[in-house]
Amino acid sequence: MTETCSRNMSYKSLMMMMMLMALLLLFAQLLHASALPAASSYEFTAYRMQQYRLQQEKHGCQGAMVVAEARSPDDSSLTRRCVIMKLSDFTLDRFLKAKTQNAAALLILIPQNISNISDDVIQSFMVTESEALKMEMLMPVYVVPEDEQLLYMYEEVKHTVAKKSASILIRVVRSMVTTTAFQILVNNNSPIKSITDSSIITLESESEKFLYSKGVLPGVGEDPATIVITAHYDSFGLAPWMSYGADSNGSGVTILLELARLFQRLYRDPRNKAPTFASHFACSLVSLPLSKDMRCRMIGIFKLSVVCISMFHLLFFLTGGGKYNYIGTKHWLAENMDHAESSLLHDNVAFVLCLDSLGSGDKLFLHVSRPPKPETPQFSFIQQLEDVISSRFPWVKFGIIHKKINLQESTLAWEHERYGMRHIPGFTMSHLQDPRSERRGSILDTMSQVDVRKLKRNVVIVAEALVRYMYNLSDKGSPKELQVFRGSLDVLDSRLSALMTMLTSVPRATQLMDTEPQQTLLIDSLEQEFRRHLQQVYRHTFRQDHRDPDITFFDQMKQPMMMYRVKPAAFDLFLGGCIAGYLGLVYYAIQNFGNVYARLKAVLKNKLQ
Repeated sequence: MTETCSRNMSYKSLMMMMMLMALLLLFAQLLHASALPAASSYEFTAYRMQQYRLQQEKHGCQGAMVVAEARSPDDSSLTRRCVIMKLSDFTLDRFLKAKTQNAAALLILIPQNISNISDDVIQSFMVTESEALKMEMLMPVYVVPEDEQLLYMYEEVKHTVAKKSASILIRVVRSMVTTTAFQILVNNNSPIKSITDSSIITLESESEKFLYSKGVLPGVGEDPATIVITAHYDSFGLAPWMSYGADSNGSGVTILLELARLFQRLYRDPRNKAPTFASHFACSLVSLPLSKDMRCRMIGIFKLSVVCISMFHLLFFLTGGGKYNYIGTKHWLAENMDHAESSLLHDNVAFVLCLDSLGSGDKLFLHVSRPPKPETPQFSFIQQLEDVISSRFPWVKFGIIHKKINLQESTLAWEHERYGMRHIPGFTMSHLQDPRSERRGSILDTMSQVDVRKLKRNVVIVAEALVRYMYNLSDKGSPKELQVFRGSLDVLDSRLSALMTMLTSVPRATQLMDTEPQQTLLIDSLEQEFRRHLQQVYRHTFRQDHRDPDITFFDQMKQPMMMYRVKPAAFDLFLGGCIAGYLGLVYYAIQNFGNVYARLKAVLKNKLQ
């Protein structure tokens, strides 16, 4: 009887040991199945959100250090967690949720190519981005391009939230065994330092009166008026290192450079500009369906009229600091009007044409600080614009938007307001109606947001309106009949594409332009482009007074970030229990090896029989 009981106990112990071993193997398999094909640690470069102080107003995130566990934005608790968001997750509600719950950090994954992203998602992201840039926060916000490892992490933390819908027991077991956690680390103990001595670079093609060698495209006559064509070249967005500014304002710079090329061909003989232009115009008349007598009569009238008309100085100006209250324009105006003994701005300025965001859309708006009065150069130019658009591009909606300069606001709406404060007439042309549009400062403003065909159309509109105003062509024929910029003077699609590619090849945030090699090379390329079409170019570098700077930037905008794949703390307890159980089974098997062996032998013998 005693022997039978002993055998039963040995049999039960053996079965228990085998079940525990099977359970251990099952947990090991589950653990292996949950493992991602991602590295246990992964280092990548993350780009910190804007941080700057403009006229004592603070903007952006004030923190940089991150030591936190990654969580999905759908998680109920985000306190002291690093929230991982994809482009579609970055909505205003979710951003405010993370900020309200005191999340440790926010990491936003941006696709390498956004051309396939829906317009609604892009619009939602831009709106949230714009609102975030108006705030001041301690929570570090980082932006990083998507890659395979980061997408694995995102999917895993999102899958973890989905598991929470199961029962409590299953959730506990899963959290102990199968859950993979990710630790995000930016281990930079050095404090964030302010940068108060940043410089703003501007490019100017300037000419002194009667001296062609000094610069731009000077006019003839005793006192030719000056037309200033300007655009700011810098970009803006959530993170400086991710701001490429294709539409705002790469498109404006591209149009300015193409206008410089086109009008340089009209001005290339300074002793005989009008007949040179007339010959180009006569060539364009050849292709029109006119009778021989009518064509000859129009060419003769045109030559006679043009020779008797004074030309204009054309001054092309690329400015920096446009995204920060146009401080480059501010310094340049102060230099030319307060300190320079002789400047074109002291003389007769017809108007200033500012080009901003002209790379897409079928709308064009002319923003003015005060409605131009009849018989003024501004009024005449606007009439030419309306004629060109209605005659050649009737599907384009054109409008004039009047907004007074509000000196109580901390920032100016458009660049022409800087000139208006100096009593210089000007306006800004843009396809954007609202100066606060989120499209004027977004990291999603890439080449996918620019339509080269519409960019070319806008070049033609500006160029034709300018030349019709400058040469008084209103009574020579409609814009559709008299197309000046065609044939050898045609706008080149390939050139526009090449210029846009050059401008969007590197981020053009203001704080990078005077410190980073690639950005400095871009400025050199723009200067070289000026020199190709203009006789003399000035490169001004305005360095701020560090005691009272217009704008203060901060460092640590590009950080190495580490991602570690870890298990939760409960997993250590579970693993310790499994190891203890395994050692206990081994110890029991050794202590009762005789009984176990005899039982196994009997079982095998019965099977063989």
